[in-house]
Amino acid sequence: MQLLGIGTMVEVKISLRRIIMSLTINIYYTGENGNAKKFAEEMVGEGIVNKVRAEKGNKKYEYFFPMDDPETVLLIDRWESEEALDEHHKSPMMKKIADLREKYHLHMRVEQYEERK
Repeated sequence: MQLLGIGTMVEVKISLRRIIMSLTINIYYTGENGNAKKFAEEMVGEGIVNKVRAEKGNKKYEYFFPMDDPETVLLIDRWESEEALDEHHKSPMMKKIADLREKYHLHMRVEQYEERK
C-alpha cells in the first residue's frame, strides 16, 4: 500500500469533480391542507418552472405526487454540473421559490445524487 501526499490527494479530488455527469436533487415538499400541491401548481402557473428549465445546465425540473401521501410533492431537479446548480441557487428564481414555500408553510427534505462518468 502506498501513501499519497497531500498534493496528490488534492489532484485526485479535482479530477473526481470533473467526471460528474449530472447532479440529481430530490426535494420533498410537505405541508397541510393540499398546500404542497398548490405550491407546485403556482410554480407552474407563474412560469417559474419554465424559467428554471430554461436556465443553463438544467436537465430536468419536474413535480410528482406520491399516491400514498397527498400532503407531499416530490421535485426531481437535475443539473449538468455542480457549477450549474450553484448558478441556479444565485438566480432570482430562488427568492421566488423561497417566498412561495413560505406562503404555503412547506417543509423540505432534500436528497442529492451524483451521476459519474
